Amino acid sequence: MKKTLIHTNGEKQLQTSKTKASRRVVSVDDKTLAILKKWRSKQIQRYLTLQLADRFRSDDKQPVFTVYNQLKQEMDYCRLAYFNEKLERIYQQNPNLPQINVHAFRHTHASLLFAAGASIKDVQTQLGHTDIKTTMDIYTHVTDEAKEKTAEKFQKYMRF
Repeated sequence: MKKTLIHTNGEKQLQTSKTKASRRVVSVDDKTLAILKKWRSKQIQRYLTLQLADRFRSDDKQPVFTVYNQLKQEMDYCRLAYFNEKLERIYQQNPNLPQINVHAFRHTHASLLFAAGASIKDVQTQLGHTDIKTTMDIYTHVTDEAKEKTAEKFQKYMRF
């Protein structure tokens, strides 16, 4: 991740991420990578269908998510609210799902990393926090649970 999308005077612009820690490579597992590759194939197909294949970038500068802008007759970055609107439709169709916004998925991801046994340093790096204190402050409740598990692991190791 090297860039972030901002809106300035009604225009979408890419700019460098806020901090050096924000500019990072995010590790993903093989299953997620396979899903992303499948999505990329569908994305290429969409560009071909819209006769915009010449605008598809085969390098790492191709956005993962784009939408067709009918006014411009081209693919464009998604609006900031786009994913929350998509989620809202999913929640309307599935009222029993817990209703969280897109940003909450980041917190869920971090909590699940801790639950899986990831270290504070690993989670800090994955989230792009410059200071480990930020990670600890935000996820104190999760790190307290991890501390208890660490004590249990030590007890089992020492066999008492």
